[in-house]
Amino acid sequence: MSISIKPYKNKYSETWDNFVRESVNGTIFHTRLFLSYHPKDRFRDGSLIFRKNDEIFALFPAARGIWDGKDTLCSHKGASYGGLIHREGLGVSNAFSIVESLINYFKKQNISRIIITLPPIIYNHRLSNYIDFALIKNGFKYLKREVSSIVFLENNIDQNIKKFMQTNRTAFRRAMKLGVEVRESDEWERFYEILKNNLKIRHNVQPTHTLEELIKLKKLLPDKIFLYGAYINDEMIAGVVMFDCNQDVSLAFYISHDESKQKYRGVNILFYHIINRCINNGFKYLDFGIFTVNMEPNFGLARFKEGFGSSGILRDTLVLDL
Repeated sequence: MSISIKPYKNKYSETWDNFVRESVNGTIFHTRLFLSYHPKDRFRDGSLIFRKNDEIFALFPAARGIWDGKDTLCSHKGASYGGLIHREGLGVSNAFSIVESLINYFKKQNISRIIITLPPIIYNHRLSNYIDFALIKNGFKYLKREVSSIVFLENNIDQNIKKFMQTNRTAFRRAMKLGVEVRESDEWERFYEILKNNLKIRHNVQPTHTLEELIKLKKLLPDKIFLYGAYINDEMIAGVVMFDCNQDVSLAFYISHDESKQKYRGVNILFYHIINRCINNGFKYLDFGIFTVNMEPNFGLARFKEGFGSSGILRDTLVLDL
């Protein structure tokens, strides 16, 4: 099969995003609309368009730079996931052709290293490991294998509640009795204040996004990004930012609460409502995000997520030195 590869250019942005929406494994993180929130000088774009018979066959969102002293092509550093995006029905021979074309292209570009972070398999509308298999058979090695917490969504909220730990069931019911209300919110400033304080206390780190970037993302993707707040006496005491990544998966990107209001169990009641919302909107999975950093597990964070009935699934990063 003859595949041609062209670098991405801005004039292809609409065509690119249409392909992502129609693909079997694309997410909002792969769209140019999402990636456009970054300042133009933050990353050097290295994205590629694969064509077969003059039609787009696959996409590879990526950035190029010098990392660890090597000229590297990396799954776009401005996104949680990267990988090769393709339509349904990709056969194993086609998967090999795409990967082989990718490697040959970058050998000619004098790239020293390729790093690819694949979305967890649940982001693939038709489960397939053909791309993973083709990458491994062509010399890619696992750089790291993080673990993300996944809630499998049942037919109704009561069936999901049965999978909660008893402490979590008690917690969200306590919140109800105390009068905690949950609603979609536009109080981004208040949530960001809670988030910054919470991350500083627990991990001494800053949020991935600035407040301005979060607000910009919401404006760019108003039907994909949502803030849900838990309120007591009209004061936000906890919040969760949800990214509806594709037709199957909604991702809890930020989860935070006011430490001084912890007795109200705001996060617990938030996820009761969020899980119900995901079920009603036809999602198959709620992704709680990773509880590992460079493969080191945070057991406390894992237990918190398991309290809502989650289990672990791999988020793989592969590397090839050319």
